[in-house]
Amino acid sequence: MMSSCFGLQSFADQAAIALENARLFNETRETLERQTATADILKVIASSPSDVQPVFDAIASSAKRLIGGFSTAVFRFVDDIAHLAAFTPTSPAADEVLRAGFPTPVARFEPFRLAQAGTPVQIGDIEALPDSQIKQIARARGFHSMLLAPLMSNRVPIGLISVTRLEAGSFVDHHVQLLQTFADQAVIAIENARLFEQVRARTHELSEALQRQTATADVLKVISRSAFDLRTVLDALLSSACRLCDADIGTIRYEDEGNYRLAATYGCKPEWVDHFQTYTTRADRSSIFGRTILDGRPVRVPDVLADPHFNRPRAQELIGFRAALGVPLVREGHAFGVINLFRFAVGSFEDKQIELVATFADQAVIAIENVKLFEQVQAKTRSLTEALKQQTATADVLKVISRSAFDLQTVLDTLTESAAQLCNADMAAMTRQDETGGYHHVTNYKFSIDWVKIADAVRLHPGRGSLVGRVLLARKAVQIADVLADPDYSYPDMQQAAGYRALLGVPLLRSGEPIGVLFLARKVVEPFTDKQVELVSTFADQAVIAIENVRLFEEVQSKTRDLSEALTYQTGSANILKVIASSPTDVEPVLRTIVESACELCEAYDSVLVLKEGGDLVVRAHHGPIGMGTQTWIDDRTSVSGLAIAERVPIHLHDVLSDEGSNFPIAQAMSRRDGCRTILAVPMLSEGESIGAIVLRRAEVQSFSDKQVTLLQTFADQAVIALGNVRLFEEVQARTRELAKSLDELRAAQDRLVQTEKLASLGQLTAGIAHEIKNPLNFVNNFSALSAELIGELTELLGNAELDDRIRTDVDELAQMLKGNLDKVVQHGKRADSIVKNMLLHSREGTGDRRPTDINAIVEESLNLAYHGARAEKSGFNLTLKRDLDPHAGTAEVYPQEITRVLLNLISNGFYAAYKRKEAHGDAFEPTLSATTRALANEVEIRIRDNGVGIPEEVKAKIFNPFFTTKPAGEGTGLGLSMSHDIVVKQHGGRITVETEPGAFTEFIITLPRMVAVQDNTGGTS
Repeated sequence: MMSSCFGLQSFADQAAIALENARLFNETRETLERQTATADILKVIASSPSDVQPVFDAIASSAKRLIGGFSTAVFRFVDDIAHLAAFTPTSPAADEVLRAGFPTPVARFEPFRLAQAGTPVQIGDIEALPDSQIKQIARARGFHSMLLAPLMSNRVPIGLISVTRLEAGSFVDHHVQLLQTFADQAVIAIENARLFEQVRARTHELSEALQRQTATADVLKVISRSAFDLRTVLDALLSSACRLCDADIGTIRYEDEGNYRLAATYGCKPEWVDHFQTYTTRADRSSIFGRTILDGRPVRVPDVLADPHFNRPRAQELIGFRAALGVPLVREGHAFGVINLFRFAVGSFEDKQIELVATFADQAVIAIENVKLFEQVQAKTRSLTEALKQQTATADVLKVISRSAFDLQTVLDTLTESAAQLCNADMAAMTRQDETGGYHHVTNYKFSIDWVKIADAVRLHPGRGSLVGRVLLARKAVQIADVLADPDYSYPDMQQAAGYRALLGVPLLRSGEPIGVLFLARKVVEPFTDKQVELVSTFADQAVIAIENVRLFEEVQSKTRDLSEALTYQTGSANILKVIASSPTDVEPVLRTIVESACELCEAYDSVLVLKEGGDLVVRAHHGPIGMGTQTWIDDRTSVSGLAIAERVPIHLHDVLSDEGSNFPIAQAMSRRDGCRTILAVPMLSEGESIGAIVLRRAEVQSFSDKQVTLLQTFADQAVIALGNVRLFEEVQARTRELAKSLDELRAAQDRLVQTEKLASLGQLTAGIAHEIKNPLNFVNNFSALSAELIGELTELLGNAELDDRIRTDVDELAQMLKGNLDKVVQHGKRADSIVKNMLLHSREGTGDRRPTDINAIVEESLNLAYHGARAEKSGFNLTLKRDLDPHAGTAEVYPQEITRVLLNLISNGFYAAYKRKEAHGDAFEPTLSATTRALANEVEIRIRDNGVGIPEEVKAKIFNPFFTTKPAGEGTGLGLSMSHDIVVKQHGGRITVETEPGAFTEFIITLPRMVAVQDNTGGTS
C-alpha cells in the first residue's frame, strides 16, 4: 500500500514537470516568433530606407499574427489629420468602409484622441464608446475590442497602430508591449525615410557645389599660373562661367582710360567680336551691358525681344541670342565692367548661376587689380632701385653721424663730401651764421686754397649778389645755371679762384628759419636734377639735426647740472616744510632745521638765525663748528645782519678782514675771535618789514654763489612762514573764542526774534477776538442808550403821579443813580468800541467800495508808498525803481485799498529779496525792482519783478499757503502772500502767478478782469 502511494506521487511530479515544460515551450516559441517578426521588420526597414509603405505593411501583418488579432491598421498624423497608411484586409466591403473613413481629423476619433497622450490605449468594448464613426467601422468589420499604440517622435504623436479582436475584453500585457515595439519600429522607419530624403537633397546640392568649386579652382589655377597675363585669366573665367551656366556666348568688358574695352569673348564668331567692339564709348539702358553698369547689380532678361528697354536690334539679328545676363565688375562700390552671358534659347538664368558668375566677376576684378598693381610695382621697383643707391650713401653718412654724434665738425664735413659725391659735384661747402649775424664757411670740399683764403674773410648776408644770399632770401633750394651769365652775381674773385660755373644751394632750416646753407658747385654748365636737389635737401636736414643734437646735448648737460642742484635744494626745502607742517605751534624745531639745511646746502661752516627783539638782535638758532661768542648784539648797521635787516636786501661780505669789512666792527671782532672770513646775511621779511636775518659764515675767503643766495632767501621766507603760522594760530585761537561768544549772543537774539514772532501771531489772534467782541459790544451800547431814554420817560411819568415827599425823593434818587450808571455804561461802551475799531484798523484797513480804478495810478502810488516807507524804516535804504507802465492799461473795477495792500506786500517782498542778494554780493550789486503794466483784451496785467535771491523750485509750490514763509523768525508771518492770493483770486476773480530763477530774479504776475459779471457789494475780505 505504501509503495503504491509512492508510485502515484511520482506520476504526479512527472505530470507537473510535463506541464511546466509545455508552458516554457509555448513561451519560448512565442518569444521566438516575436523576435523573428521584429527581425523581419528590421530587414524591411533596411531594404527600404526611403519607402515606409513596405515597413507599414510588414508591421500590420506581424502585429495581427503575433497578437492574435482580427485586423490591424497603421495610421499617420499629418497636421492633426489621421491618414490610413496600412491595414490587414477582412472583406472587400469592410475594407472599403475603412478606406472611406480616412483621412479624417484626429479629434473626431475618441480612441485616437486618447492615444495622443503617448501611452497605449485599450478599448474593451467598442459599443461603450460615444464615438459613432468608430462604431460604424467596428460593426462593418466585425470587431468588438481594440488596442492602440501611439507612434511618438520627440514626445509628439505622429501616428498609431491599432489591433482589433472579434470578442470584447482586454489585451494581455505582453501583447501591449509587443504592439508598442512595433510602434517604435514604425517611428524608426518614418525617421529613416525623412533623413534619407534630407541626405539625398543635400547630396544633390553638394554635387552641384562641388562642380562649381571645381570650376572655380580651375580658374584660380589659371590665375596663379598666369597672374600677370590678364587675357589668359579672363578667357578662363569667361569659359568656365559660360560652361557652368549653360550659356552659348559670353563677353567681358571693363573701363580703361575712359572707354569700355572688350577684354575677353567666348563662343563668338569674328564678325560678332567686331560688332561688340563698336560699343565702347558709353553705357545706357538700351543694352544689358549699359543697364548693368548703371544699376551696379546683376541684370537678367529671359527674352530680349520681350524686354521694352532693350534696343540693340542689330546685335540681336546678327548673333541671334534671346536670353541675357549681365553681372557687374565692382571696385570700391563702383561698377567699372561687366560679364555678359547670352543664350540662343528663351529662359531666365537661375539665382545660383548668377551667384556663380558674381564669384567669377570678383575674381576678374582681382585679376585686373593684380595686373594693375604689378605694373605699378614694376615702376616703383625701378624708382626704388635708384633710391636705394642714394639711401645706401645716406646710410653711410648716418653711420658717421652716429659714431661722431657730438663731434659736429666731423659730421658736417662728411655731409658736405657725401653730397658732392652723390650729386656729381666738383666742389661743396657749408655756411653757418656767426655772432655778427653774417654767414661764414664752416666746411670745404675740394675748393682751392685761394678760394678758402677769400672765403674766410667774407661774411655773406641775404641778397641777390651771392648764391648763399639768394637761398637765405628764398628759404628754399636755388640754382644758378651759369654764374658767368648771371648779371646779379657779385663775387667774381671767388668764382675765378675756384672756377665753378653751375651752383646749387639748399637752406638749413630750423623751425622755418635758415641757420645755414649747403651748396654744391660744378665747373661745367650742367644743372642739377630734381632728385639731386631732393638728396641735397636731405643732407641739409641731417646737418640741421646734427647741429640741433649738439646744441641739445650741451643744453641737457647744463640742465642736468642745474636740476641736480635744484633737486638738492628742493629736498632741503621740502624737509623744512615737513617740519613746519608737523609743528604749526612750535617754531623752535623749524628754525633749527632751517639753519641746519642752510649750512649744509650752501656749503657754509655755520649758520645763525637772529630775530629782532626791541633794539637788539637775539640768536634763536645756530648750527656749525664756529662758536658764538655772544648771543645778543645791538640792531644797527655796524653788523652784517643789522645792515641786511635795515636795508631789507642780502648783504654779502666776501672778506670781513679786508677793507670792505671796515664798516662792520662787530663782524670783524667776531671774525678775529671765531675765525670766520666770508659772511652772507639775508633779511627775513614779513609784509615788507624785517623781523630778523639768517647769516652764513665760512672760515676761508670763498664767496657764495647767486643760487646759494637765492636758496638762503627761500629759507628766510620759510622761517617767516613758520613764525607767521605760530602768530596766526594764536590769532585763530583768539578769534575762535570771539566767535563762540558771538554765537551765544546770536542764539539769544534768535530767541528774542522767536518771541517777537509769537507776539505778531498774538496780534492776529487779537484781531479775531476783536471781531467776536464787536457784536455783543454793539448790543450793550445800543441797549444802554435806550435804557437811559426809558428812565427819562419814567421820571416824567412819575413826576405827574401823587407821591409823598419821601417816596418821590427815593424815586428821584434811584432814577438819577440808575441814569448815572447807564451813562457810565454808555461812556465805557463807546470807549471799548473805539478800542475794538482801533484793533481792527491796526490788523486790517477797510476796503471801501469796488469802483473803476486807474491801474497805472494805483501802481505808481504803491511804489511811492512802499519806497518811502522802506526808507523811513531803514536808514540808508536805496534801490533802483523801474517803471514800464502801459498808457493803454486804463481802469479796472477793483477794491483800491485791497489791491494796494497786495501791491505793497509784493513790492516790500521784492525790496527784501533784492537787499538780501545785495548783502551776499556787496556794494558791487545794484538792487532793482521794476513794475510793469500791460493792457490785454478784457484784462489788465501787472508785473512786479525784483533781481533778488529768487525762489527755489521746492518752495515755489507752497508760497501761497497760509503761514508759510521763508523769512527768518520775526520777519514774516506767512500770511501776506496767502492774503494777496485770496484778494486777487477769490475777491477779484483774477490770477496771480510767479516766475523765478534762484539767484537771478522773481516776478509776480497779477491778471485782473476789467469788469466782473456779478457785483459784490460786501467788500473786504474775511
